[in-house]
Amino acid sequence: MKQKSRVILLLVLSCALLLAGCGTSGANEGSTNSEYQKIRLVMAVNGTNTQIDSRVAYYFAELVEERSGGNVTVDVFPNDQLAGGSATKGIEMVAQGSVDIAAYATCTLAVIDSQLPVATIPWSFDSYAEARQVIDSTGGEYYAQRLAAKGLTYLGSFHNGFRQITNSKTVVDDPSDLKNLKIRVPGSEVYMGFFRALGADPTSMNWSEVFTAIQQGTIDGQENGVSVTSTAKMDEIQQYMTIWNYSYENDLFVINTRIWESLDENTQILLQECAREACEWGRDALEAEEAEILARFEEEGMTITYLTDEQKAVFAAYIAEWKSGMIDRFGEDACAAFGITK
Repeated sequence: MKQKSRVILLLVLSCALLLAGCGTSGANEGSTNSEYQKIRLVMAVNGTNTQIDSRVAYYFAELVEERSGGNVTVDVFPNDQLAGGSATKGIEMVAQGSVDIAAYATCTLAVIDSQLPVATIPWSFDSYAEARQVIDSTGGEYYAQRLAAKGLTYLGSFHNGFRQITNSKTVVDDPSDLKNLKIRVPGSEVYMGFFRALGADPTSMNWSEVFTAIQQGTIDGQENGVSVTSTAKMDEIQQYMTIWNYSYENDLFVINTRIWESLDENTQILLQECAREACEWGRDALEAEEAEILARFEEEGMTITYLTDEQKAVFAAYIAEWKSGMIDRFGEDACAAFGITK
């Protein structure tokens, strides 16, 4: 009789364990339970609270906390607060592991790998749909490989936006309009070289200094995506804008590899899924709001010039030799990953 009781008890315990296992099978599909390790992560981004990189980071943090039942939390620090406002320092910090997660534009990530901004070569993509398709396949694989060598694990990519140009002096619809125009650009060989090839006077300057520099007449204009141009309030101090989609820029969502490998599998899956979802959300948000922002700019009195394909072709022909040199400089493997050809 005692033996029979023991058998029954073992069967009851086995069923209980089986049911417990079933209860955690949805851990990575949004259920809240204790299957995630208790951890607080730090995420750094370069933009202000209202820029797309910060908004994606905050959305990611919300998803992670909700789906982990509060076990995994992400503290977001915009404006490179942890690095004293320096994006270069911020990138070094995540590569070293003093910051866990980050999102930075590829042109900025060039400080650790000069090959990462290859897709910023002018007129590499015709649309956001094309950029998504390429980056979510061969392009993303290329990023992951390059970042892994720098101690970073690639989690995703989202739009920083097609880059446009604004200035205080003139309508820009022909290469001659850029002659000697002082334009702020990030410290990127692609952007600097592009504007030099067109006869402009590109200047590398911290983004935090640009608004005042334009007000004081130190520079004539800047180039950035529509969303960034709006959040930086450039429409308040710039009269002219040209929509020419000359370069696509994206932010890469990364985590320090040593930190990543210290996480259990459930937590890794959670972070990867939430990062991917946040990146898609950011892409959709940026695409949806661009038309609304441009309409508001025009209502406020900004002169916006939309270049035709024929007008873009004039600019493209003007920089053809320089672009060919850039393709050679990045090399066959890098350009092939993004479908870039001469």
